Amino acid sequence: MCARNKETLQQAAEKIRKQYNAEVFFEPLNVTDPTAVHHFVEAVVKKFGAADICVTNAGGPPAKGFLAASIEDWRKAVDLNFLSAIYFAREVIPHMQRKHWGRIITITSVTTKQPVAELVLSNAVRAAVVGLVKSLANEFGKDGILVNNVGPGFTATDRLKELAKSRSAASGSTEKEIFDGWAADAPLKRLGEPRELADAIVWLASERASYITGQTLLVDGGLYKGL
Repeated sequence: MCARNKETLQQAAEKIRKQYNAEVFFEPLNVTDPTAVHHFVEAVVKKFGAADICVTNAGGPPAKGFLAASIEDWRKAVDLNFLSAIYFAREVIPHMQRKHWGRIITITSVTTKQPVAELVLSNAVRAAVVGLVKSLANEFGKDGILVNNVGPGFTATDRLKELAKSRSAASGSTEKEIFDGWAADAPLKRLGEPRELADAIVWLASERASYITGQTLLVDGGLYKGL
């Protein structure tokens, strides 16, 4: 596991160790730093002997409309949400090729299928990740490497609270009204739970999804309105 905040990361690792009696290796790093990603993957392989499954998940860019987003905002969004996935793929694919088995799973958003208002940075940059996923799936399927993307809808996380606060300030609606509106927009009439997203990721990483690659699986409660 890796993340920027060492304290939060350590707490999560300890919780997993206690709950599942699992061996957990963690290292604080910034996924926009390709050198740090390289050393992290090297350390993982040294400790566990392989890099079989790689799940990339970086926090989303700030909620902004197009004219409010600066060029620097765009650069940061590309670094955080697109290039970080490339850095990890470059590091893990050679290890997966040697074993002729691997799973790369990127976490993006329902915005890859249906843009969300005031999220122009995410709408655009995360769509690029889908193009990357499809390209990697096509190129490395012969090596036994499956590459898929998971797109959550409105899920009860701190990120959603940040978005609700931004929308509340812009619209004059309360944060509760914003949350209720999101829930009402999905056929299931509720927000997603983080564990529901996790279950989809675990399934894609397993042998039960052995003939699925190059796909985007939405975990959105039916929020996406297209066919």
